[in-house]
Amino acid sequence: MSVWLISIAAFAFVATLIAALFFMKNDLGKTSEEERLEVLTGRRRDESEGETLIKGGDLLKETASSASSLIGQLGRQFTGLGTYLEQGGLKISPDKFLWLILSGLGIGAFLGWAARLPAPLYPICGLAVGSLPLLWAWWKRRARFSKFMAQLPDALGLIARALRSGHSLASAINVIVDEMPAPISVEFGMAYEEQNLGVPVDKALRSMLKRMPNLDLKFFVTAVAIQKQSGGDLAEILDKISYVVRERFKILGTVAALTAEGRLSGIVLMAMPLALFLAVYCFNPDYVMLLFSTAEGRQMVTIAIVMQLIGAYVIKKIVNIKV
Repeated sequence: MSVWLISIAAFAFVATLIAALFFMKNDLGKTSEEERLEVLTGRRRDESEGETLIKGGDLLKETASSASSLIGQLGRQFTGLGTYLEQGGLKISPDKFLWLILSGLGIGAFLGWAARLPAPLYPICGLAVGSLPLLWAWWKRRARFSKFMAQLPDALGLIARALRSGHSLASAINVIVDEMPAPISVEFGMAYEEQNLGVPVDKALRSMLKRMPNLDLKFFVTAVAIQKQSGGDLAEILDKISYVVRERFKILGTVAALTAEGRLSGIVLMAMPLALFLAVYCFNPDYVMLLFSTAEGRQMVTIAIVMQLIGAYVIKKIVNIKV
Protein backbone atom coordinates (compact mmCIF):
# COMPACT_ATOMS: atom_id res chain seq x y z
CA MET A 1 0.00 0.00 0.00
CA SER A 2 2.86 2.36 0.79
CA VAL A 3 4.41 1.81 -2.64
CA TRP A 4 1.03 2.45 -4.26
CA LEU A 5 0.57 5.71 -2.35
CA ILE A 6 4.10 6.84 -3.20
CA SER A 7 3.52 6.17 -6.92
CA ILE A 8 0.21 8.05 -6.99
CA ALA A 9 1.67 10.95 -4.98
CA ALA A 10 4.68 11.24 -7.31
CA PHE A 11 2.44 11.20 -10.37
CA ALA A 12 0.12 13.87 -8.92
CA PHE A 13 3.10 16.01 -7.88
CA VAL A 14 4.64 15.98 -11.37
CA ALA A 15 1.29 16.78 -13.03
CA THR A 16 0.62 19.64 -10.59
CA LEU A 17 4.15 21.00 -11.06
CA ILE A 18 3.78 21.08 -14.85
CA ALA A 19 0.42 22.85 -14.63
CA ALA A 20 1.81 25.38 -12.15
CA LEU A 21 4.77 26.18 -14.39
CA PHE A 22 2.51 26.89 -17.35
CA PHE A 23 0.20 29.11 -15.32
CA MET A 24 3.17 31.03 -13.90
CA LYS A 25 4.49 31.53 -17.42
CA ASN A 26 1.13 32.93 -18.51
CA ASP A 27 0.67 35.27 -15.54
CA LEU A 28 4.19 36.65 -15.07
CA GLY A 29 4.81 39.93 -16.79
CA LYS A 30 1.16 40.52 -17.69
CA THR A 31 0.14 44.13 -17.16
CA SER A 32 -3.27 45.48 -16.24
CA GLU A 33 -3.66 46.86 -19.76
CA GLU A 34 -3.18 43.38 -21.21
CA GLU A 35 -5.74 41.98 -18.79
CA ARG A 36 -8.29 44.63 -19.81
CA LEU A 37 -7.66 43.84 -23.48
CA GLU A 38 -8.33 40.17 -22.77
CA VAL A 39 -11.63 41.12 -21.13
CA LEU A 40 -12.62 43.29 -24.10
CA THR A 41 -11.75 40.62 -26.67
CA GLY A 42 -13.56 37.92 -24.73
CA ARG A 43 -10.46 35.87 -23.93
CA ARG A 44 -10.96 36.54 -20.23
CA ARG A 45 -14.05 37.16 -18.19
CA ASP A 46 -14.28 40.08 -15.83
CA GLU A 47 -13.81 38.81 -12.28
CA SER A 48 -16.56 41.11 -11.00
CA GLU A 49 -19.03 39.46 -13.37
CA GLY A 50 -17.95 35.97 -12.40
CA GLU A 51 -18.53 36.33 -8.65
CA THR A 52 -21.49 34.14 -7.69
CA LEU A 53 -22.68 32.45 -4.53
CA ILE A 54 -22.55 28.66 -4.50
CA LYS A 55 -25.73 27.26 -3.03
CA GLY A 56 -26.69 23.67 -2.30
CA GLY A 57 -26.70 21.54 -5.46
CA ASP A 58 -24.75 24.13 -7.51
CA LEU A 59 -21.50 23.01 -5.89
CA LEU A 60 -21.03 20.10 -8.29
CA LYS A 61 -21.78 22.26 -11.35
CA GLU A 62 -19.36 24.94 -10.14
CA THR A 63 -16.64 22.33 -9.58
CA ALA A 64 -17.12 20.86 -13.06
CA SER A 65 -17.07 24.35 -14.59
CA SER A 66 -13.86 25.18 -12.72
CA ALA A 67 -12.23 21.97 -13.92
CA SER A 68 -13.26 22.70 -17.50
CA SER A 69 -11.88 26.24 -17.21
CA LEU A 70 -8.64 24.86 -15.79
CA ILE A 71 -8.19 22.50 -18.73
CA GLY A 72 -9.08 25.33 -21.13
CA GLN A 73 -6.41 27.59 -19.67
CA LEU A 74 -3.89 24.76 -19.70
CA GLY A 75 -4.73 24.05 -23.35
CA ARG A 76 -4.13 27.68 -24.27
CA GLN A 77 -0.64 27.48 -22.76
CA PHE A 78 0.37 24.97 -25.42
CA THR A 79 0.43 27.53 -28.21
CA GLY A 80 2.13 25.03 -30.51
CA LEU A 81 -0.41 22.29 -29.80
CA GLY A 82 -3.11 23.91 -31.94
CA THR A 83 -0.67 24.23 -34.85
CA TYR A 84 0.45 20.64 -34.35
CA LEU A 85 -3.14 19.37 -34.51
CA GLU A 86 -3.85 21.57 -37.54
CA GLN A 87 -0.83 20.16 -39.32
CA GLY A 88 -2.27 16.69 -38.84
CA GLY A 89 -5.65 17.76 -40.20
CA LEU A 90 -7.34 17.00 -36.86
CA LYS A 91 -10.58 18.87 -36.22
CA ILE A 92 -10.20 18.99 -32.45
CA SER A 93 -9.39 21.83 -30.11
CA PRO A 94 -6.33 21.72 -27.80
CA ASP A 95 -8.66 21.74 -24.77
CA LYS A 96 -10.48 18.59 -25.88
CA PHE A 97 -7.21 16.97 -26.84
CA LEU A 98 -5.84 17.54 -23.33
CA TRP A 99 -9.05 16.06 -21.94
CA LEU A 100 -8.36 12.94 -24.00
CA ILE A 101 -4.84 12.70 -22.60
CA LEU A 102 -5.98 13.14 -18.99
CA SER A 103 -8.77 10.62 -19.48
CA GLY A 104 -6.25 8.17 -20.90
CA LEU A 105 -4.02 8.64 -17.85
CA GLY A 106 -6.89 7.77 -15.51
CA ILE A 107 -8.11 4.84 -17.61
CA GLY A 108 -4.61 3.39 -17.87
CA ALA A 109 -4.04 3.56 -14.11
CA PHE A 110 -7.45 1.94 -13.52
CA LEU A 111 -6.69 -0.86 -15.98
CA GLY A 112 -3.39 -1.51 -14.21
CA TRP A 113 -5.24 -1.75 -10.91
CA ALA A 114 -7.95 -3.99 -12.41
CA ALA A 115 -5.32 -6.31 -13.88
CA ARG A 116 -3.67 -6.54 -10.42
CA LEU A 117 -0.33 -5.36 -11.70
CA PRO A 118 2.37 -4.23 -9.26
CA ALA A 119 1.61 -0.81 -7.80
CA PRO A 120 4.70 0.88 -9.32
CA LEU A 121 3.36 -0.01 -12.77
CA TYR A 122 0.13 2.03 -12.33
CA PRO A 123 1.71 5.33 -13.46
CA ILE A 124 3.41 3.49 -16.33
CA CYS A 125 0.07 2.07 -17.47
CA GLY A 126 -1.46 5.55 -17.20
CA LEU A 127 1.32 7.07 -19.28
CA ALA A 128 1.02 4.28 -21.85
CA VAL A 129 -2.72 4.85 -22.39
CA GLY A 130 -2.44 8.64 -22.03
CA SER A 131 0.20 8.77 -24.76
CA LEU A 132 -2.13 7.11 -27.30
CA PRO A 133 -3.74 10.45 -28.36
CA LEU A 134 -0.26 11.92 -28.83
CA LEU A 135 0.82 8.93 -30.93
CA TRP A 136 -2.38 9.23 -32.95
CA ALA A 137 -1.76 12.94 -33.61
CA TRP A 138 1.88 12.25 -34.49
CA TRP A 139 0.89 9.49 -36.93
CA LYS A 140 -1.78 11.66 -38.60
CA ARG A 141 0.65 14.59 -38.89
CA ARG A 142 3.39 12.41 -40.33
CA ALA A 143 1.02 10.78 -42.84
CA ARG A 144 -0.31 14.18 -43.94
CA PHE A 145 3.22 15.55 -44.37
CA SER A 146 4.22 12.50 -46.43
CA LYS A 147 1.18 12.83 -48.68
CA PHE A 148 1.78 16.56 -49.12
CA MET A 149 5.42 15.93 -50.03
CA ALA A 150 4.41 13.31 -52.60
CA GLN A 151 1.89 15.69 -54.19
CA LEU A 152 4.22 18.69 -54.31
CA PRO A 153 6.12 17.83 -57.55
CA ASP A 154 2.87 17.46 -59.49
CA ALA A 155 1.60 20.71 -58.00
CA LEU A 156 4.74 22.60 -59.00
CA GLY A 157 4.51 21.21 -62.51
CA LEU A 158 0.86 22.24 -62.70
CA ILE A 159 1.71 25.78 -61.59
CA ALA A 160 4.48 25.97 -64.20
CA ARG A 161 2.12 24.88 -67.00
CA ALA A 162 -0.54 27.32 -65.82
CA LEU A 163 1.99 30.17 -65.86
CA ARG A 164 3.08 29.29 -69.39
CA SER A 165 -0.54 29.32 -70.55
CA GLY A 166 -0.94 32.92 -69.37
CA HIS A 167 -2.35 32.54 -65.86
CA SER A 168 -1.16 34.70 -62.99
CA LEU A 169 0.44 33.08 -59.95
CA ALA A 170 -2.75 33.48 -57.89
CA SER A 171 -4.80 31.94 -60.68
CA ALA A 172 -2.31 29.07 -60.96
CA ILE A 173 -2.67 28.42 -57.23
CA ASN A 174 -6.43 28.29 -57.71
CA VAL A 175 -5.90 25.61 -60.38
CA ILE A 176 -4.26 23.41 -57.72
CA VAL A 177 -7.23 23.97 -55.44
CA ASP A 178 -9.63 22.84 -58.16
CA GLU A 179 -7.65 19.99 -59.71
CA MET A 180 -5.68 18.28 -56.91
CA PRO A 181 -6.87 16.31 -53.85
CA ALA A 182 -6.22 17.05 -50.18
CA PRO A 183 -4.05 17.89 -48.34
CA ILE A 184 -2.22 20.03 -50.90
CA SER A 185 -5.46 21.52 -52.24
CA VAL A 186 -6.49 22.50 -48.70
CA GLU A 187 -3.19 24.24 -47.92
CA PHE A 188 -2.98 26.08 -51.25
CA GLY A 189 -6.67 26.95 -50.88
CA MET A 190 -5.94 28.68 -47.58
CA ALA A 191 -3.10 30.61 -49.23
CA TYR A 192 -5.41 31.56 -52.12
CA GLU A 193 -8.08 32.83 -49.72
CA GLU A 194 -5.48 34.88 -47.84
CA GLN A 195 -4.31 36.64 -51.01
CA ASN A 196 -7.95 37.29 -51.94
CA LEU A 197 -8.27 39.16 -48.65
CA GLY A 198 -5.37 41.45 -49.58
CA VAL A 199 -2.36 39.54 -48.27
CA PRO A 200 0.56 39.48 -50.74
CA VAL A 201 1.07 36.14 -52.42
CA ASP A 202 4.57 35.63 -51.03
CA LYS A 203 3.37 36.28 -47.48
CA ALA A 204 0.45 33.90 -47.94
CA LEU A 205 2.88 31.24 -49.13
CA ARG A 206 5.13 31.87 -46.13
CA SER A 207 2.13 31.31 -43.88
CA MET A 208 1.56 27.99 -45.65
CA LEU A 209 5.22 27.14 -45.09
CA LYS A 210 4.73 27.63 -41.34
CA ARG A 211 1.81 25.20 -41.40
CA MET A 212 3.66 22.70 -43.61
CA PRO A 213 7.41 22.95 -42.84
CA ASN A 214 8.83 21.21 -45.91
CA LEU A 215 12.21 21.82 -47.53
CA ASP A 216 10.89 21.48 -51.08
CA LEU A 217 8.04 23.87 -50.34
CA LYS A 218 10.62 26.30 -48.94
CA PHE A 219 12.40 26.23 -52.31
CA PHE A 220 9.12 27.15 -54.00
CA VAL A 221 8.34 29.99 -51.57
CA THR A 222 11.88 31.36 -51.90
CA ALA A 223 11.68 31.22 -55.69
CA VAL A 224 8.40 33.16 -55.66
CA ALA A 225 9.87 35.81 -53.34
CA ILE A 226 12.98 36.24 -55.52
CA GLN A 227 10.94 36.38 -58.73
CA LYS A 228 8.71 39.05 -57.23
CA GLN A 229 11.70 41.25 -56.40
CA SER A 230 14.03 40.68 -59.37
CA GLY A 231 11.83 39.06 -62.01
CA GLY A 232 12.67 36.01 -64.10
CA ASP A 233 11.03 32.94 -65.61
CA LEU A 234 9.23 31.40 -62.64
CA ALA A 235 7.84 28.52 -64.72
CA GLU A 236 11.34 27.32 -65.63
CA ILE A 237 12.47 27.55 -62.01
CA LEU A 238 9.47 25.49 -60.86
CA ASP A 239 10.21 22.84 -63.49
CA LYS A 240 13.75 22.49 -62.16
CA ILE A 241 12.56 22.32 -58.55
CA SER A 242 10.02 19.66 -59.52
CA TYR A 243 12.74 17.64 -61.26
CA VAL A 244 15.04 17.86 -58.22
CA VAL A 245 12.24 16.76 -55.89
CA ARG A 246 11.39 13.75 -58.07
CA GLU A 247 15.04 12.66 -58.21
CA ARG A 248 15.32 13.01 -54.44
CA PHE A 249 12.28 10.77 -54.03
CA LYS A 250 14.08 8.08 -56.01
CA ILE A 251 17.12 8.34 -53.74
CA LEU A 252 14.92 8.24 -50.65
CA GLY A 253 13.29 5.04 -51.92
CA THR A 254 16.69 3.44 -52.41
CA VAL A 255 17.84 4.51 -48.95
CA ALA A 256 14.63 3.16 -47.37
CA ALA A 257 15.18 -0.22 -49.04
CA LEU A 258 18.81 -0.40 -47.87
CA THR A 259 17.99 0.56 -44.26
CA ALA A 260 14.87 -1.62 -43.92
CA GLU A 261 16.83 -4.38 -42.17
CA GLY A 262 18.29 -1.95 -39.64
CA ARG A 263 14.91 -0.41 -38.88
CA LEU A 264 13.30 -3.82 -38.41
CA SER A 265 16.15 -4.90 -36.12
CA GLY A 266 15.64 -1.77 -34.04
CA ILE A 267 11.91 -2.47 -33.64
CA VAL A 268 12.57 -6.08 -32.58
CA LEU A 269 15.31 -5.13 -30.12
CA MET A 270 13.14 -2.42 -28.55
CA ALA A 271 10.06 -4.66 -28.22
CA MET A 272 11.82 -7.81 -27.02
CA PRO A 273 12.56 -6.73 -23.39
CA LEU A 274 8.96 -5.61 -22.84
CA ALA A 275 7.56 -8.79 -24.39
CA LEU A 276 9.82 -10.97 -22.23
CA PHE A 277 8.83 -9.03 -19.12
CA LEU A 278 5.12 -9.55 -19.79
CA ALA A 279 5.62 -13.23 -20.61
CA VAL A 280 7.61 -13.95 -17.43
CA TYR A 281 5.12 -11.96 -15.34
CA CYS A 282 2.23 -14.09 -16.65
CA PHE A 283 4.01 -17.36 -15.72
CA ASN A 284 5.86 -16.34 -12.55
CA PRO A 285 4.87 -12.95 -11.08
CA ASP A 286 6.91 -13.41 -7.88
CA TYR A 287 10.09 -13.78 -9.90
CA VAL A 288 9.50 -10.50 -11.73
CA MET A 289 8.53 -8.63 -8.57
CA LEU A 290 12.13 -8.86 -7.38
CA LEU A 291 12.86 -6.09 -9.89
CA PHE A 292 10.62 -3.74 -7.89
CA SER A 293 10.88 -5.00 -4.31
CA THR A 294 14.67 -4.93 -4.01
CA ALA A 295 17.17 -2.12 -4.41
CA GLU A 296 19.29 -4.12 -6.84
CA GLY A 297 16.22 -4.86 -8.97
CA ARG A 298 15.22 -1.20 -9.19
CA GLN A 299 18.76 -0.30 -10.21
CA MET A 300 18.67 -2.97 -12.92
CA VAL A 301 15.34 -1.62 -14.24
CA THR A 302 16.73 1.92 -14.34
CA ILE A 303 19.90 0.85 -16.14
CA ALA A 304 17.87 -1.23 -18.61
CA ILE A 305 15.58 1.71 -19.46
CA VAL A 306 18.56 4.04 -19.96
CA MET A 307 20.30 1.52 -22.18
CA GLN A 308 17.10 1.01 -24.19
CA LEU A 309 16.85 4.74 -24.82
CA ILE A 310 20.52 4.98 -25.81
CA GLY A 311 20.14 2.00 -28.15
CA ALA A 312 17.05 3.50 -29.77
CA TYR A 313 18.88 6.78 -30.34
CA VAL A 314 21.93 5.06 -31.85
CA ILE A 315 19.81 2.88 -34.17
CA LYS A 316 17.83 5.91 -35.29
CA LYS A 317 21.02 7.81 -36.10
CA ILE A 318 22.30 4.83 -38.12
CA VAL A 319 19.19 4.30 -40.26
CA ASN A 320 18.17 7.97 -40.58
CA ILE A 321 20.13 9.08 -43.64
CA LYS A 322 19.41 12.61 -44.81
CA VAL A 323 19.12 13.15 -48.54
